Amino acid sequence: MAEIEPTSVLPELSSIVGGQFVLSDPETIKPYLLDETAPPVRPKPSNDVVVVKPGSTEEVSRAMKLANDRGIAVFPRGGGTGLCGGAVPSRPGIVMSMERMNKIEIDRENLIAICEAGVTLRDLAKAAAEFGLAFPPHPGDESAQVGAMVATNAGGSRAIKHGIMRGATRGLEVVLASGEVLRLGWKLQKDNTGYNLMNLFIGSEGTLGIITRAAIKLSPQAAATLTMLIPYNDRYDAIRTVPDILTAGVLPMAIEYVQRKEIAIVEKHLGLEWPAKEGSVFLLIILDGGDEEEVLHAAEKISEVSQKHGGLEPIVAESSTEQERILTIRSNIYTALKSESYDILDVSLPPPEMADLMDAIDKISEEHGIYIAMYGHAGDGNLHPQIMLKQGVEPAAYERAKDKIYARATEMGGAITAEHGVGRIRGKFLHYYLSERQMELMAGIRKVFDPKGTLNPGVVTLE
Repeated sequence: MAEIEPTSVLPELSSIVGGQFVLSDPETIKPYLLDETAPPVRPKPSNDVVVVKPGSTEEVSRAMKLANDRGIAVFPRGGGTGLCGGAVPSRPGIVMSMERMNKIEIDRENLIAICEAGVTLRDLAKAAAEFGLAFPPHPGDESAQVGAMVATNAGGSRAIKHGIMRGATRGLEVVLASGEVLRLGWKLQKDNTGYNLMNLFIGSEGTLGIITRAAIKLSPQAAATLTMLIPYNDRYDAIRTVPDILTAGVLPMAIEYVQRKEIAIVEKHLGLEWPAKEGSVFLLIILDGGDEEEVLHAAEKISEVSQKHGGLEPIVAESSTEQERILTIRSNIYTALKSESYDILDVSLPPPEMADLMDAIDKISEEHGIYIAMYGHAGDGNLHPQIMLKQGVEPAAYERAKDKIYARATEMGGAITAEHGVGRIRGKFLHYYLSERQMELMAGIRKVFDPKGTLNPGVVTLE
């Protein structure tokens, strides 16, 4: 696509959404140029952009048609919480921020939330709670927006029981590059009518269309929750415990794997104390259920299984304060390491293979003389190797380490990304997981929906 000066359509954009919702001043557009991708690998943004904040699907449609007709790139933007550069405008164009589209309608009888794209995860949870309902997957930062969570097929720690955004999405309203509006699915639990176009948009990272509304599945609120921590002296013992927990008839909301080294960093960062004094690695398990007896019974079963695999004395959070402390420490591992990170990966593989991959990553870390922190969602095989900066190490060395991690993960039957997506920084690694023919088919699908290449250029490609 030829690069057209986006300011050339300022008057038309202002007439569509209102002048106060079109930004072009260099200072005011700064917050819309970046996301949470680690600075060493984050794409350099173009400063030659116009930020547009539509307030309705109709405004999105009109602005999209204008951009497409004029040959101007459009970069859809949610809360900017992504970690792979997917929301960074890498060339001149229009940043389409969905923040004003934040209305929620709760249909209690159908257990559905009809959300505009800019609804935040925080607001969705709050609105559902007012009706005695919940959105259990909770896949992301509280400020993440629903449209972007669907567009990236966000996952999170609770996927083992409550699934990811693909399973939570019942329907979508989408604006195509041409400005045409599609409504796909909606409140139906079953729909087997033709090709499932809706699923193409889930996880497409804004390359096929702009999601403006979504019908999101809700659940009754859990009456009881329980958090338990199981220490181990060996990561293999911890990982071997997971399949036996699941086959014992217990389905936790989350099974997280963490290591003492990373926990110690978070303790210092937050000034909080980890309750487990024993063990070098841990399984953090969250249970939810219909009553306290149910979750306590599940905890007893898990304790019995863990002891067969060398688990040390489990710690059960006896108060909401202790439970919150444990979860806060776990959820802040990335934050505590963030300022010194080169990149954070999110490889996926069959859960029983996690320990072998972690051993391989330890060897890669030693080969390159760098520290690679590791933690992740043990219940669904989603590991987060966080590559840390070290003075004197060249970027090429980090990239070689990353290349080796992806190669090893895919050799073991894994994928290069489980929940963050491809964005603008993972494309060069796609060959490890996707065949040339698969890439051709994906490019063909993209061309059908967006013949001119207007939407989010540079995302989910080999660039």
